[in-house]
Amino acid sequence: MARNVLGEPLLPCSRDPLTGFYRDGSCNTGEDDAGCHSVCAVMTEEFLAFSAERGNDLSTPRPAWGFPGLKPGDQWCLCAARWREALLAGKAPRVVLEATHEATLKYVTLDQLRAHAAHTLH
Repeated sequence: MARNVLGEPLLPCSRDPLTGFYRDGSCNTGEDDAGCHSVCAVMTEEFLAFSAERGNDLSTPRPAWGFPGLKPGDQWCLCAARWREALLAGKAPRVVLEATHEATLKYVTLDQLRAHAAHTLH
């Protein structure tokens, strides 16, 4: 069973929009997920702009890939390394700890995640 960063069962991140490397609504990860899409983050305008500046436009819909495009407030499974990059740049979005996979702890500390914890789980 997948565990979150708190050592509890991993809860879903978002089904609308449908997220996750496996597109199952959770930030589950495995050996085939080279990007480690394990951080359940609440999108912000600031982070979406930061991600686009880094070459990953998450705002623009890509119908061919079944991607609706994200807007502020959407929850999405981010790559742990990208979240760490945003953290170091002072632009890290809030995270839902209960829906963030424990593999994230290979990239950042629980204290860093707790400092950016969202107070609600959608």
